Amino acid sequence: MIDFPGYQILAKIYESSNSLVYRGYRESDNLPVILKILHEDYPPPEKLTRYKQEFEITRSLNLPGVVKAYSLQNYQNTLAMILEDFGGESLRILMSSQKFTFLGFLTLAIKITESLGELHSANVIHKDINPSNVVVNPLTGQVKLIDFSISSILTRETPTLTNPSVLEGTLAYMSPEQTGRMNRTLDYRTDFYSLGVTFYEILTHQLPFTATDPMELVHCHIAKQSVSPHLVNPEVPKAISEIVMKLLAKAAEDRYQSAYGLKADLETCLNQLQVTGYIADFALGSQDIADKFQIPQKLYGRDREVETLLEAFERVSQGSIEIMLVGGYSGVGKSALVQEIYKPITRKYGYFVSGKFDQLQRSIPYSAMVSAFSELVRLLLTETEVQLEAWRQKLTHALGPNGQIIIDVIPEVEWIIGPQSPVAELGPTETQNRFNQVFQNFIRVFCQPEHPLAIFLDDLQWADSATLKLIDLIFTDTQIKHLFLIGAYRDNEVSSTHPLTIAIDSLIQENVTVNWINLVPLKLEQVTQLIADTLHSDREGIKPLAELTLRKTEGNPFFVNEFLKTLYQENLLTFATPQSGGIGRWRWDIAQIEAIAITDNVVDLMIRKLRKLPEATQQVLRLVACLGNQFDLNTLSLIYEKESFETFQDLLPAIQIGLIQATSELEATEAEAINSPLFRALHVRRAEETRAKVECRRASPCRILPPRTSGEFQPRQDPG
Repeated sequence: MIDFPGYQILAKIYESSNSLVYRGYRESDNLPVILKILHEDYPPPEKLTRYKQEFEITRSLNLPGVVKAYSLQNYQNTLAMILEDFGGESLRILMSSQKFTFLGFLTLAIKITESLGELHSANVIHKDINPSNVVVNPLTGQVKLIDFSISSILTRETPTLTNPSVLEGTLAYMSPEQTGRMNRTLDYRTDFYSLGVTFYEILTHQLPFTATDPMELVHCHIAKQSVSPHLVNPEVPKAISEIVMKLLAKAAEDRYQSAYGLKADLETCLNQLQVTGYIADFALGSQDIADKFQIPQKLYGRDREVETLLEAFERVSQGSIEIMLVGGYSGVGKSALVQEIYKPITRKYGYFVSGKFDQLQRSIPYSAMVSAFSELVRLLLTETEVQLEAWRQKLTHALGPNGQIIIDVIPEVEWIIGPQSPVAELGPTETQNRFNQVFQNFIRVFCQPEHPLAIFLDDLQWADSATLKLIDLIFTDTQIKHLFLIGAYRDNEVSSTHPLTIAIDSLIQENVTVNWINLVPLKLEQVTQLIADTLHSDREGIKPLAELTLRKTEGNPFFVNEFLKTLYQENLLTFATPQSGGIGRWRWDIAQIEAIAITDNVVDLMIRKLRKLPEATQQVLRLVACLGNQFDLNTLSLIYEKESFETFQDLLPAIQIGLIQATSELEATEAEAINSPLFRALHVRRAEETRAKVECRRASPCRILPPRTSGEFQPRQDPG
């Protein structure tokens, strides 16, 4: 047993690779406590930061359904968290030692739902709901949630595409969107899916999906339907089974939208059981209208285009090599469409990587291609040592003595194949030819029947000539199979004499398969359905609002979303809370919306949003606009000349209104700096008053320079 000054340790109650958990009491006042200690003797900085974040989030949540955090103390070379001990045991232990009656299950399920509702009301997403993180006092029935190590204080995140073995959370309980392999951001409804898996396990004594291979399990979550609990265990009432299956819906929009609505249905079941002894079927979700403003993330009016894209990938997985070009105006939804390919790629154990060209970096050759393959190499580095050794052998064989050529442009490759010998210097033409040949050998390694490769290159209208030439060489290489290149471009910026047009015409003449998808704005029917789904209203009732929205936005999906967000932020869309057992409703006044004269120009609308932000936030966004569409906090802090924590606090208002999206990497709390998370700039528009230029010179700090010409900077991120 450990010796912890000031505390008497009674027993070790849990041990994992990450932490040790002890039960004891504080000697000064005999207060029962739980001590949670990091397992490693010398934890790396990122683990210490994560641990501090967990403590700060837990301490800030003074909620009945959340375990209290008393203090965070140094212990030898690590940290110990002192937590409340209310006499509870984990639900995991209780499930292994007893069988729940349906009366007991419903009582417990209602209490867990209440705790989760409290958490969501505090704008925290747990992200790891499972039986081990639900603690129950079997004597009092009290329920509390624990373990906020990966919880989010942001209302929405964009999970990064990564290897299933290193995903945040517990894979068996993870929502489809939390896997990072859905075209969806992550919000509080991810917890409802995990809760559904937990309920499923209590009722059936098994998980919805029992696959052991991580990638197969991810595919099950995103694409396979689990067997209903009442079919696994015939004793389970069908109504309870349907509640669980609603929680397990693949799309967040099809799950419960509020803990209030879920609790109401569970209470209906409990009341029926107590009064009649059985549970009859009833319509679910009658009181389930979320008071949170959430625009559905599913695609509207794109069924045919999605089908075209998926059919092309199916051909590629069978051995073909194809190019699919997706054209359309900025904001029309090109990127969102392409990301629908995540599901079939997961099913085929394929790889999906992406890169984005930048108008201001056209002089940098291969920028988007290098970004895409750097992402791929980082994915490989998360695989097992056995798999990594196999890749090492394949790459070493393919690159031969020329490995340094690839390392020079994709430094991460050195982490797999190790340091390489310098290559002989050649003339400019010979050097270019050698690079092209070596890169072709490099890309062949990844285009295999067992793992087809899809590369998404965004903003192709800004592609450099070297990349276009490399694409030509790759797609005319008869040895390359199982490769799918998807390119998105703004067709209004590509003329018949544009380099991209010339390059594509050349590929077609060389019998390369090239197909097109052209995206057009949404029609009234689709805008109507989107708003009806957002406001949980019937189509007829929202038709005037839909007509106004279409008139203001011309059906551009990005502008439709921004217009609706503006209405909500201006309190022109409000939620009327339910009164005396009634149902809450979203309300709006068309005349009031018309009177406020919201601009029908998306750039003006974004400028209006920017102007309402604090001056410090506007200042940091000026720098964000110069960094590109994705950046990490440390780099931003360096040029902002502030600590990471201060930078994040200044950036937070922009994150909260959706101008910046945070990925699911390490975040910050109000008391701890972030450890290099990545943020994705969505649509920071550089208007006259937000234009600035960062000039970084060697041996001198970065300086902010005033704008020089009206058109000096253009938006970096295509929202579509």
